Amino acid sequence: MKTKVESRLFWYLKDGTELDLENPSHIDLYVQQILSHGKAEDIQKMIKILTPEVFRESFKRIKRFLRREVRRFWEIGLGDTGEDS
Repeated sequence: MKTKVESRLFWYLKDGTELDLENPSHIDLYVQQILSHGKAEDIQKMIKILTPEVFRESFKRIKRFLRREVRRFWEIGLGDTGEDS
C-alpha cells in the first residue's frame, strides 16, 4: 500500500513522494515523522492505515529516535516499557 506524504510533515521530501507502507524502512520513516511532528488527526489516520502489529514493530525499531517525552507516552500506552528504553 502506498501513501502520498504531506509536505507539512515531510518537508524534506519532494512533493508528490509516495511511501510504500509494505516496506519496513518506509513504515519506520512514516511512523517516526507522524509521532514526532504530527497532529492528532495525523495519528488517527496512521492508526487507520497501519495494523496494530505493524505499528508496534515499527515503534520498537524507531523509539530510540523519538524525543524522550513522546517515546515514554507511547511506551506506556503500548505497555512497552522494556529495558531498551
